[in-house]
Amino acid sequence: MKKLIFVIGGARSGKSSYAERRIKELQTNQNDVVYIATAIPTDGDMGERIKRHQEERSSDWHTVEQFKQFNKLKMEENFLQSKYVILDCMTVMITNLMFERYTDIDFETINNEQINELESFIEKEVNELIDVCKEFEKSLLIVSNEVGYGLVPSYRLGRIFRDIAGRMNQKIASRAEEVILVTAGIPLRIK
Repeated sequence: MKKLIFVIGGARSGKSSYAERRIKELQTNQNDVVYIATAIPTDGDMGERIKRHQEERSSDWHTVEQFKQFNKLKMEENFLQSKYVILDCMTVMITNLMFERYTDIDFETINNEQINELESFIEKEVNELIDVCKEFEKSLLIVSNEVGYGLVPSYRLGRIFRDIAGRMNQKIASRAEEVILVTAGIPLRIK
């Protein structure tokens, strides 16, 4: 991999806008960028949010709507020809993986063994993305939410999500050459 850049911040902090500006600064040719959009339009609000992101995104970029099985990128001609990959966003990806993995489980009664298995499953997907970009020498920019600044969630699903997302963020940050914290639209390089 050329470089792993991790952009993290709170909800509506400006992290996606910063990440997109950063990629535009790096981009040298049209079609240099593959944008991995992880959101699924589960309701009208999410559909509107996805639409806004699509309108703001550069038309030069090839968008892949995907949140798992990143080895399949090896078969995407646009991926193979690109120099840069942006994934927006890791916490949406984690949410999708949690609910896909356990469609019929009550997260209030899930046991620790199941939680550990879920986290391992999610970590495998994260590593697969990083590894496929490394194998094909792509610079990868991952956008994620900082989930540790708020109150402890009052319900178990929220705590499980926060813990898994927090640990994934730590693991990505440890592998990244750069970590950028965005707050109120202002980027701060912390690594």
